[in-house]
Amino acid sequence: MLKTLRIQNFKAWKDTGEIRLAPITVFFGGNSAGKTSLLQFLLMLKQTAESSDRRRVLNTGDSYTPVELGTFRDLIFEHDTKRKLEFQVSWSTPEPIRFSDSLHATNYRGDQIDFSGSIIAQEEVQLVEFFEYKLLDAGKETASVRFSRFGAKPKEYKLVSTSYNLKRIQGRAWPLPPPTRFYGFPEEVQAYYQNATFANDLVLALEQQLKKLKYLGPLRDIPKRNYAWAGDAPEHVGNDGDGVIEALLAGAHRKISRGVNKKAYPFQEVVAGWLKRLGLLESFEAKRIARNRKEYEVRVRTPNSREDVDLPDVGFGISQVLPVVVESFYVAHNSTVIIEQPELHLHPRVQTELADLFIEAIHSRENGKDRAVQFIIESHSEHFLQRLQRRVAEGELDPSEVALYFCESDPKGSVLRELKVNLLGEIDNWPEDFFGDPMEDLYQRMEASAQKAVEGPSK
Repeated sequence: MLKTLRIQNFKAWKDTGEIRLAPITVFFGGNSAGKTSLLQFLLMLKQTAESSDRRRVLNTGDSYTPVELGTFRDLIFEHDTKRKLEFQVSWSTPEPIRFSDSLHATNYRGDQIDFSGSIIAQEEVQLVEFFEYKLLDAGKETASVRFSRFGAKPKEYKLVSTSYNLKRIQGRAWPLPPPTRFYGFPEEVQAYYQNATFANDLVLALEQQLKKLKYLGPLRDIPKRNYAWAGDAPEHVGNDGDGVIEALLAGAHRKISRGVNKKAYPFQEVVAGWLKRLGLLESFEAKRIARNRKEYEVRVRTPNSREDVDLPDVGFGISQVLPVVVESFYVAHNSTVIIEQPELHLHPRVQTELADLFIEAIHSRENGKDRAVQFIIESHSEHFLQRLQRRVAEGELDPSEVALYFCESDPKGSVLRELKVNLLGEIDNWPEDFFGDPMEDLYQRMEASAQKAVEGPSK
């Protein structure tokens, strides 16, 4: 699970400061305040790790990737290519990482990794200035390793560690070549050092964490009459939700419980239950069109209706929320789900209930284990926020399980403010005009009504 994030000189952000990431993290704010950029940064790291080009420092995107950010100049703060793109990200590991230094009979262990890096551009070419891994155990650093440029030469690097006794192989101390992507040690590290195999463990841990990032965009796919499914299990519902029915069918054998010592229900029943609770559907079923066929149809019944219809024949909002519901319970253990505007096209009451959906998802269990799913959400919904506050006050959501932020645009760089939620669910540092000024609107309406009463009925 991601724990912290800090970004410097990225798009609207000169410096975000350290961002605490909780099981439910929500970014609010006005348009062009930088909310989406925070999500885009994580997605850029993910698509870089998944790129087939190991020499490319950052994969800023194309038409096939979740985000497309243009050139380094496009993504750097104030388009100033003399600036450095710097960032730090930390995450807890599902299982402790262990490795040994056989040369010095020393063992190392950690349950959290901190990664930091700095990237510059020279003549439109991206260069890694440095990156560093730190392994922590119960918050205390146990090992670290730093890979950085050697002097002013753009393609020569060195490897250093203050907490791990690296042993160089005898012979001429050749400098190391550039890293792979923004985070990977070149193969020469293993050839030049007798005891540097642990570096691969750190790289693998970062790649695994980025692989666990799943993204669901703000405009989900329009539903179809029929769906073809050959039995494959997708990793998630897709960036635009186009794989939602495949995921629904693939998860049919799974059972999900709402928490410790609570009954587990079939996955499809959990999804159907939430659609009913949201007040969108009375019944929901994905079934094969005919025997020995791989085509399926989704038949639904809306409240107060007497017959089933195809999914495309109901309200647009249902097609938009279905991927959100399925994704919340389908993704693998320890996944981090990035969702833009889950409330889009939904009635205010449904927006409110979405908060409970995410709360149940982070507490859910499968096969006797916590699913440990994390959500990073961009939202504009006041109703969504108020339900989170209520659940904190009622004790169903611990304040440590939620992190709420307000983004504000500023000529000197966007500003990020964490909203402090107390045990009563109250926000102690509520921003002015957070969701407009309803009291001012009420006052002005009363003033207008009073003025009309004095003037009498209009002719």
